[in-house]
Amino acid sequence: MSHVFRVGVVGAGRVGAVLAAGLRAAGHPVVAAAGESDASRRRAAELLPGVPLRKPSDVAREAELLLLTVPDDMLPNVVKVLADSGALHAGQVVAHTSGRHGLAVLAPAAAVGARVIALHPAMTFTGTAVDLERLHGCVFGLTAGPAERELAEALVADLGGRPTWVPEEMRTLYHAGLAHGANHLVTLVSEAMGLLSAAGVDDPAGTLRPLLDAALDNALANGDAALTGPIVRGDVRTVAAHLKDISAKAPDTVRSYVAMAWATLDRAVTDGRLLPIRAQAIATVLSAYGDRRVLPEPRVESA
Repeated sequence: MSHVFRVGVVGAGRVGAVLAAGLRAAGHPVVAAAGESDASRRRAAELLPGVPLRKPSDVAREAELLLLTVPDDMLPNVVKVLADSGALHAGQVVAHTSGRHGLAVLAPAAAVGARVIALHPAMTFTGTAVDLERLHGCVFGLTAGPAERELAEALVADLGGRPTWVPEEMRTLYHAGLAHGANHLVTLVSEAMGLLSAAGVDDPAGTLRPLLDAALDNALANGDAALTGPIVRGDVRTVAAHLKDISAKAPDTVRSYVAMAWATLDRAVTDGRLLPIRAQAIATVLSAYGDRRVLPEPRVESA
């Protein structure tokens, strides 16, 4: 375990309450939490029993390690208000859990001598005790100065996670990759279940689960080489039939199907897996449902 810190958390939401509970389980006492919504108060009662709920400035004054787990857009103002109120102090560790932000947003804290860390868990949270087990093996995207690197890694170890270092200027791109993969996956799967429901399938989730499990494992292991289906095979008529029926029976899904079909087509063409004549035929079908695009050139492997 790292040095024992008195922990305070501002923003007892799904992430904050769980991380604070994880640190508490590792031996760090949680001295106070701030959360205004009824949901935050319920989470604090369930995950942090006995921890008092106080104003953010009071939490900050008591904490040796202050976790700021507020939404991204609120974070700059929260840091500024706490610093301006004198609630932050030299030597205090101030860590936020935003994926998008790095250390720049913590400049007001650094200016008063606080040790600043960006510590983002690459996981989706339910805000329940289930998440505590999921922290084990979870990757944390870290950004910190040289003096705080060892401390940041120690905190991640206390939570059972694994560190990955993200340069300050790459935080937004890092977060975009996670959001594109996880958040958009939820939308994609929900739409796929909707299509199956419209087709009369009794158990859309159960029908998709084995297919999606295999597809996800293959994609993570092999990238584009895992692509299967009508676009990679050049089945023009199948793609056209899909779009005809989706337009008639689930029109809200047309735009996302076409967008993902274009992206899949581009990758298949770039990899050289699809003959140009087939690729152009599919592009013509897709163009009937959206803007026409220019297909990329196949990648030429150097000798």
